[in-house]
Amino acid sequence: MIKRQERMDLFNAYLEEKGLKSTKQRYYIADTFFRTTTHISLDELFRKVRRKFPKIGFATVYRTMRLLTECGLAIERQFGDGQTRYENVPEDGHHDHLICIKCSRIEEFHNQKIEDLQEETAKKLGFKVIRHKLELYGYCRNCA
Repeated sequence: MIKRQERMDLFNAYLEEKGLKSTKQRYYIADTFFRTTTHISLDELFRKVRRKFPKIGFATVYRTMRLLTECGLAIERQFGDGQTRYENVPEDGHHDHLICIKCSRIEEFHNQKIEDLQEETAKKLGFKVIRHKLELYGYCRNCA
């Protein structure tokens, strides 16, 4: 399990490796993101960050999230609504998503039977899976 401080250390090491500065703004954006337990959009993250740094620009948030994605600490997600969202790389490994097409609620789940079936199918067909994602779209219990 990767703790928030370990994630910050990895991000700082990545910035150093790329010859980039570790600024207060970048630190706060990354820390705010790492504290997030949802799939957050840039707009949502921008609003959270502006509470502490009112003069920070949207481009700074965008560039910081791009760096976090490049170094493997954030995952960029598209759930079919035209909004890019970001999530922390899961500490407990891979998970899949249920997405409500009415209210945009996103539920994460893990089902080992599904994972085993995917692996078995790929093996049977001689296919080497590098990565995958499963997204199920429908209506949550509140919208059904």
